[in-house]
Amino acid sequence: MTLRPLLALLRQFSWAEWRHQPGRTLVAVLAVALGVALALSVQLINASALQEFGAAVRSVDGQPDLQLRASGSAFGGRFDEALFARVAQHPQVALASAVIELEVQALRVNRADAIAEPATTSAASASSTTRATASSRAPATNAVISLRLLGLDALVAPQLNPELAPVPDQADADGGLVVLQPDALFLNDAARQQLGLAVGDTVQLRTPEAHATFTLRGRIAAVGPPLAVIDIAGAQQALARLGSISRIDVRLQPGATREAVLATLALPPGVRAAAPDESAQRLGNVSRAYRVNLTVLALVALFTGGFLVFSILSLSVARRLPQLALLGVLGLSARQRLVLVMAESAALGLVGSALGVALGTGLAALALRLLAGDLGGGYFAGISPQLQFDALAALAFGLLGVAAAMAGGWLPARQAQQLPPAQGLKGLGASSSAAAWPWTGPALLVAGVALSLLPPIGELPIAAYVGVAALLLGGIACVPASVALLLRAVKPPRSPLALLAVQRARHQRHAASTTVAGVVASLALSVALTVMVSSFRDAVTQWLDTLLPADLYLRIHTEGGGEPPTLPPALVAAAAQVPGVQRVNTQRVVMLQLDPARPAVALIARPMDDDPARSLPMAEGGLPTLGPVPAGAVPAWVSEAVQTLYGAQPGQLLKLPLPADSRTGRTTLTVQVRGIWRDYARQHGAIVVTASDWQAATGDAQVNDLALWLHSGSNTGTVQAALRTAATRVGGDGAALQFASPGEIRLMSLRIFDRSFAVTYWLQAVAIGIGQFGIAASFSAQVLARRKEFGLLTHLGLSRRQVLTVVTAEGAVWTAAGTLVGLLLGLAVAVVLVKVVNPQSFHWTMPITLPVGRLAALCGAVLLAGTVTTAIAARRATGASSVQAVKEEH
Repeated sequence: MTLRPLLALLRQFSWAEWRHQPGRTLVAVLAVALGVALALSVQLINASALQEFGAAVRSVDGQPDLQLRASGSAFGGRFDEALFARVAQHPQVALASAVIELEVQALRVNRADAIAEPATTSAASASSTTRATASSRAPATNAVISLRLLGLDALVAPQLNPELAPVPDQADADGGLVVLQPDALFLNDAARQQLGLAVGDTVQLRTPEAHATFTLRGRIAAVGPPLAVIDIAGAQQALARLGSISRIDVRLQPGATREAVLATLALPPGVRAAAPDESAQRLGNVSRAYRVNLTVLALVALFTGGFLVFSILSLSVARRLPQLALLGVLGLSARQRLVLVMAESAALGLVGSALGVALGTGLAALALRLLAGDLGGGYFAGISPQLQFDALAALAFGLLGVAAAMAGGWLPARQAQQLPPAQGLKGLGASSSAAAWPWTGPALLVAGVALSLLPPIGELPIAAYVGVAALLLGGIACVPASVALLLRAVKPPRSPLALLAVQRARHQRHAASTTVAGVVASLALSVALTVMVSSFRDAVTQWLDTLLPADLYLRIHTEGGGEPPTLPPALVAAAAQVPGVQRVNTQRVVMLQLDPARPAVALIARPMDDDPARSLPMAEGGLPTLGPVPAGAVPAWVSEAVQTLYGAQPGQLLKLPLPADSRTGRTTLTVQVRGIWRDYARQHGAIVVTASDWQAATGDAQVNDLALWLHSGSNTGTVQAALRTAATRVGGDGAALQFASPGEIRLMSLRIFDRSFAVTYWLQAVAIGIGQFGIAASFSAQVLARRKEFGLLTHLGLSRRQVLTVVTAEGAVWTAAGTLVGLLLGLAVAVVLVKVVNPQSFHWTMPITLPVGRLAALCGAVLLAGTVTTAIAARRATGASSVQAVKEEH
């Protein structure tokens, strides 16, 4: 069939049907549009966020040919500045810029307080009177803002990265020389907005080693998260960095190669060469699993939308069987009838895809404005990306929507192709033939299980996703066999109507696949998501119970990412003396860079019980019996992510890079893995060592968190007030302390968890609604195709009510079979999600929890809704009188 006759048939034949049934046509179009919109919006949001993050990284790092960084430290590492002279004098180096790079906590203070306090003050010797005054005049929120601080040579660095050039305030009397003043601070727009600063205001910057105050003297153009720039000499002096730098940005001479320069430089231990875009590449790799999982979840709507197109077209073909038969008699071949229906499905998909692209673009723009590109994953915090429309992605998802619609229209098109024109003219419909290969369903199920056992591809569960699709399709193909098994156990009923319904359902069981396919798919996905979310929630609850044994937890409140601020050392000692406090445990968190291509791993130094299972939620089989710790090593317990990403196994020795500021001079710490524990807070890995071992190896006695056990009967509010007073007395900021009880932490964590998974419940409702609409459409199609059969039954004496009873009972049998298959299939998919997809995507495991009550309610609701839907559909479809049906027979 050429294009012109096909378009003519679509205009005369299909367009008339769409105008006659605009509601069903609109539902099919919207189903495709919803799937395309969700998938495209996720793609655009993440692509825009990645692009914005890359721009933010380039604003900070510039575009040097290479960077020399301290190895081991995730952020703020240091090495001897003597290397800078060698690099700058190298004949193949055109320009070199030394940089101090730190993550600091910033707190706005008043000008009067800044004058009273010296420019440089060590954390241990700060004046308690001055600090107390500063605390009393701090902003009402008293929140500490985490920001990135760069100490630069203002005369050299702008040549590599103009966006980092300090721009003094035009009214500044010192003019351009202000950039060289050691206490001059320059902020980007994000930092100024978060701190609420104006030129002339003072800011206190804190690091674990020191704190100092600076005066805001201008701005920098760099975009992205909060960023501060000061003179490199001032940074070294004020923040205890004398004689050390964090990185060297290098621009090579024309014709020079990176490999040749590095070979002649012979970098000392503790320094490595890094690519300028390393941070952006690392985040892209880290967030990839998150983005892929979101996209797959969004494509669920497109998957169910394909079933809805199938139901709509099945009903449409059933309504037009006489017209299709007439076209066949007039010369339209079977293949041409197939092409006609497939063209209809393609047209529906094309309209739905076009609408979905527009809707997805709007959703992405709205989400970027409201959620700033984060989408709950925490990967893109601190940036506010603008929508970056991707025409190629829009085309790809649009074609995917058309393909889904055409896949949904394939079986109705085959029905139109196989229609015997003579029977169609008589209104007898197409004959239902048995499946050509009865082992299709079992083969797909076996393939799904086999695919689920394969390892990840590129650290993504690609094979597992394909396995889930194979399981779903295999389960749908097994519906006829399930109906046969279900009816085999049913004794022949005595009631003629019931016997007629059971026998009709048994002999026409192959039609059940097309009728309840939507129910099986939607219920299976709903059951799988319900089990997965329930298992995850219970696992998180048990995990929190193990990790939160104390009565009260204390840390400094901070906004933004990065390592948590450290507490004043004197406060740790004072906390144990506060009335009502029985015992105090400390925790130190340090980020270590084990692999430049991966995010940092959290090293947690804390006290450990003799039985690690009492201190950490150990993974199944994660605490084997091992011999003594080898000499020169210390015990360590690693999370499942470290085991997966770095191959750490119990008994294995690992060399951990120590921060460059280690007071003992050691550069590595050898640990033996003594066990594997579950950590749902740090997807990229955590390593626990005892606090005493950490302090002995590094001399680092800093503390980030305190866990306090209270005496029985102690008032928590009184203890908190006493701790704030103690913090202020020892030179800290008592108002900035943040307290939380285990119950508050658990409640907040679970509230965040429920909010994060709220979309899954919405998807369940959408999927089940599509499945029920599919049942209604499929049964309507069958009833219309069998109207002569019902007319004959009516002519033989059955009332319309009795015919409806037969059809409803038949639908109830098929719905029950679909519910049973959907439940079993959903449990199988849940096992894949919990045991395969989650470990391969996020590197954690959890036990499976079956919420029996919720599953029973879900299956009961689907069974009831399916039966009621069938009855309503049959009632509407059998509205024509039996007399008219008999007349049409003749």
